[in-house]
Amino acid sequence: MADTTTVAAPKVAIQVTVNGNTYTAEVEPRLLLVHFLRDNLGLTGTHVGCDTSQCGACVVQLNGETVKSCTVLAVQADGGDVLTVEGLARNGEYHPVQQGFWEMHGLQCGYCTPGMIMTSYALLERNPNPSEEEIRHALEGNLCRCTGYQNIVRAIQYAADQRANGGTSGAQLAEDLPG
Repeated sequence: MADTTTVAAPKVAIQVTVNGNTYTAEVEPRLLLVHFLRDNLGLTGTHVGCDTSQCGACVVQLNGETVKSCTVLAVQADGGDVLTVEGLARNGEYHPVQQGFWEMHGLQCGYCTPGMIMTSYALLERNPNPSEEEIRHALEGNLCRCTGYQNIVRAIQYAADQRANGGTSGAQLAEDLPG
């Protein structure tokens, strides 16, 4: 008779800075970053959508780079700096991208929203004034099953405007945008 005893993999000590706070933990080497964030740290804003890196619901920033956290092992983030959707707001104020999604109704069910917001944040860090085409191209790795993306695009345009001149109200921008 075969031995069916399973041996747990030895745990690995990691230290990760997430949203400005440093955490140390011992994790299994195969633990995905998305599960570390959600299960170990309780940061449930990062969603698990497809488990195949297709949907983008799990997007976070790792050392300033946009990554799908379902494709990164927690041990790969050792010594790194992670930014999640929870880390965007400052002093109780939404980040302009978060505010844009609120003001421009850039969500319906909200499941894809954290990944969309993190992808949008990265876009605006690289390109503070993207065209509609550039916005749509940046979102290609994020799937939304509820919307036609138009309000998501408007939300990012709103955020770009807020970052550029802090002025246009959501209502005025909605009137100015085509469509």
